[in-house]
Amino acid sequence: MAPRKTPSKPKQRGEILPLPSGSLKVRVYAGKDPITGRKNFLTETIPHTHPELQKEAERVRTRFLNQVDEQRNPRTNATVDALLDEYLGKINVDKSTRIGYEGKIRNHIRPLIGHLKLSKLDAHAIDTFYATLRACRAHCGGKGNFIEHRTKRQHVCNEKCKKHVCRGLDVSTIRQIHSILGGALKRAVKWDWLRINPLNQAETPPTPTPNPHPPEPEEAAAVVSAAFRDFAWGTFVWLTMVTGARRGEMCALRWDLLDLDRAVLQIKTSIGQEGKETWEKDTKTHQQRRIALDAETIALLRAYRQQCEDKAAEFAQKLKRDGRIFSNSIDHSTYWKPDTVSQRFSRLCEKLEIDTDLHSLRHYSATELISAGVDPRTVAGRLGHGGGGATTLRVYSAWVSEADQRAAGNLRGRMPTMPVSIDVDGSATSTMEPEIRGPYQQIAADLRGAIVCGALKPGDNIPTVVELCQRYNVAAGTANRAVAELKADGLVTASRGKRAVVAPLSESSFANVVSLKNRRANK
Repeated sequence: MAPRKTPSKPKQRGEILPLPSGSLKVRVYAGKDPITGRKNFLTETIPHTHPELQKEAERVRTRFLNQVDEQRNPRTNATVDALLDEYLGKINVDKSTRIGYEGKIRNHIRPLIGHLKLSKLDAHAIDTFYATLRACRAHCGGKGNFIEHRTKRQHVCNEKCKKHVCRGLDVSTIRQIHSILGGALKRAVKWDWLRINPLNQAETPPTPTPNPHPPEPEEAAAVVSAAFRDFAWGTFVWLTMVTGARRGEMCALRWDLLDLDRAVLQIKTSIGQEGKETWEKDTKTHQQRRIALDAETIALLRAYRQQCEDKAAEFAQKLKRDGRIFSNSIDHSTYWKPDTVSQRFSRLCEKLEIDTDLHSLRHYSATELISAGVDPRTVAGRLGHGGGGATTLRVYSAWVSEADQRAAGNLRGRMPTMPVSIDVDGSATSTMEPEIRGPYQQIAADLRGAIVCGALKPGDNIPTVVELCQRYNVAAGTANRAVAELKADGLVTASRGKRAVVAPLSESSFANVVSLKNRRANK
């Protein structure tokens, strides 16, 4: 009879290796590196000073094994620098965008976290990275005590060499860095370099609050008057103010895209610039647009073209048919550079002691159009915005006193009934609904508010019962009860087998709903 074989113990996964210092090194195999093809290990060293050295090593080994089994472990030992190199080599963006990406990667991402392995890039590392950027753009951690020299070459210091003052990066710049990191890490997951995206666990930088500062009408008039000491420069400033075009778009304007008879200007391209290098490219939103011009502007452009033709005739030349509208060449074959016009405008405003810049003329154009009653979609079309005017209203429409007063008068007739009753003696009594107690009341209140404010319009479908159950984590009976209350108020119509929709709401029915709510509050 053959001897019975003793079952062998299963091979233990992972290793706990003693080091000469007395510390313990934990190592767990995590598959092959997709980049190098070599074996990839998760490793961590437990210092010999740890009070529970062996137990801590076992805990780390168990954690690594769980990560491998649940496929949450990084698949590579590549660094953030390696990922960024691969990312820049794969993305398809225009030249201006790429230059912006490379600058932020070179100045901020590589110096601070480029050396980190992707396996070490977690939420804490990313949050710390953003905190450093908010503290100081020089990455001194807010504790810098050094001189910022005007040049890196050997020199004698003067007033331009100043003591460092910490200034954090703007919120918008940190958001852009966050976007670059997000794009790279998203591809790392797609390429199977990472199992999960660590950026999803980190704190997302807040969205910057739009705060446009267009020049006041008096300031705009002063700028225009001073600019017209040079007729070509004055025409440029005036046309920028009228059209709200970006500086690169203004520099790219051509004579063959200006129809003086139909009073229409076409914008098809833009001029990009980085240092001394310039190039022609698509507009920022890759949209071509036609802008109608007023009679005064057309008369100005006719006079300006005539002046340009007369100057060319003096040198026995003619304007090129597709020549640039604003040019230093006799035949207008070249264009003005965007940085040059920005610097010239800044010097002009500095002499006038006006705190504005060339881009603010774009704010000015949008603000004046909206204050004149032009609808946001039309303004968005002139400025070259997408989103049906949402960007225009959110960013480019500053407050105008006269328009604000007019809006206040118009708004009163469109507001719902004020939830406060003013007595003869001037005292106020609230007519608000009592405190919401049940879940169905909360659902009904949220939907009622969306209908009253116009977020849900007549004919729109309200969320289904299934969606309400998932959103509020309630049973189907609770969601149905909320819809039934809205139906009783006359705010929605519902029938068996069909989705509930917002009912048409006249002024009289709206008053009935408010009266019904008040009666319920008094019960």
